[in-house]
Amino acid sequence: MRVIDEEGTQLGILTPQDALALARQRTLDLVEVAPNADPPVCRIMDFGKYQYQMEKKAREARKHQKNIVIKEVKFRPNTDDHDYEFKKNNVLRFLDDGDKVKAVVQFRGREITHKEIGFQLINKLLQEVEPAATVEFRPRMEGNALTAILAPKKS
Repeated sequence: MRVIDEEGTQLGILTPQDALALARQRTLDLVEVAPNADPPVCRIMDFGKYQYQMEKKAREARKHQKNIVIKEVKFRPNTDDHDYEFKKNNVLRFLDDGDKVKAVVQFRGREITHKEIGFQLINKLLQEVEPAATVEFRPRMEGNALTAILAPKKS
């Protein structure tokens, strides 16, 4: 097997016993890096330190990730003007925070016979938040609810 030491210099091709003896002599571990190579490549290293560094890199990468949250705002077909404005302002606030928004018009009972009222309401919302949002999913019926998903505009 081909052996590489802790500094990265190649020590040449050794037998597994010689490589293991060399690693023990330096109080390090012998780690197989490329088992499918011909001959297989092994590296002499402190495996615990290597695992720690890889875990640290993964933690640092997770720290810089942005979690996408979907906030939901529910309307009814007979939502009053003041309530509509209040919920529209919440939608705008969520979009400013960088979250996606799921706008839902919930129909109950016989309200479902007047879907056009729900479509008017949700289209009005889409027009009013258009400067701050892009429509990811156009309004569509899902059971007894009319839903649309908005995402913040890229700046």
